[in-house]
Amino acid sequence: MIALSVVAGWAGACAAQASEAEVRKAFEARYPGVEVESVTRTPMQGIFEIYANGIVLYADEKVNYLIAEGRLVDAKTRTDLTAERLRKLQAIGFDALPLNDAFTMVRGSGKRRVAYFADPNCGFCKKFERELLNAKDVTIHVFLYPILSNDSMEKARSVWCSKDRAKAWNDWMLKNVVPTAASSCDNPIDRVVKFGRQRGIGGTPTLIFADGTRVPGMIPAGDFNKLLDATAK
Repeated sequence: MIALSVVAGWAGACAAQASEAEVRKAFEARYPGVEVESVTRTPMQGIFEIYANGIVLYADEKVNYLIAEGRLVDAKTRTDLTAERLRKLQAIGFDALPLNDAFTMVRGSGKRRVAYFADPNCGFCKKFERELLNAKDVTIHVFLYPILSNDSMEKARSVWCSKDRAKAWNDWMLKNVVPTAASSCDNPIDRVVKFGRQRGIGGTPTLIFADGTRVPGMIPAGDFNKLLDATAK
């Protein structure tokens, strides 16, 4: 009986090792050139740990799907499924935006719409402002979202308190002309920051398109115009 138990245990170990070898082979077939250091069966049935290029990944037996750095990836198409889900889950309905707490800039007919959360000291926001110069037929709702520093808060309040908010904003973002209006007027900045944090807006620029699609980060004018068209309602 003892001998049979030893043989059975050895056979089971070989089967597990063979399965791990198959997972390695499947992974290397999908990601040629990526060096796999180890493949280990996890306590979760059918899930294997793959250690490659200094990163821990998790895969099913056929390596159809990967969990990479907390993200589920379709290994066949290399689509980040977590990112796709986040785009849907993090969408903000345009009707839910507190547009009275934003100031508005209109280019051309203004028939397309976008909301834009921006920090006045955000370098990528300043780059995006230059891209916006090429945008046509769009209404831009700018939410002052000073999350980088106390100086950002001071500048945001000064822009809001300016007689011409759009001009004060553009002068600062495009020409480095510091807004000079007193920052003590009644303003919605704290409400905007609270709104953004409640919805997980953690960086600037963040764009909200007419269909609720959220896009974090700066995008070139060409891509911006395509998204305006694709998401227009």
